[in-house]
Amino acid sequence: QVQLVESGGGLVQAGGSLRLSCAASGRTVSWYAMAWFRQLPGKEREFVAACSRSGGNLLYADSAKGRFAISRNNAKNTVDLQMNGLKPEDTAIYYCAAKNGVLTGLSRDYSFWGQGTQVTVSS
Repeated sequence: QVQLVESGGGLVQAGGSLRLSCAASGRTVSWYAMAWFRQLPGKEREFVAACSRSGGNLLYADSAKGRFAISRNNAKNTVDLQMNGLKPEDTAIYYCAAKNGVLTGLSRDYSFWGQGTQVTVSS
């Protein structure tokens, strides 16, 4: 199994940038497809971005395309989410997730989750 810990969240003004990082332990992330999701209180968890085990295949939510970039470093056992052009509607708790097999955008497919990091974008 793998344990995931997110970092890098915080408060930023609209138009600003943040870089989230997910550090894995217990098993190397190279075993897993990795993804980022986000969630607002009382709402469903929402897909943001995913990458395959090699990092060669990427998948983005429409809301993230052109602004966010997911990347992984299997040697460092990390997966990052670079977020640019942030908007107030990007405010949420962001979660890192891992799954065996191919990448998907469905939260129910992911078996391992971090505890999340808060991102707040002020207008």
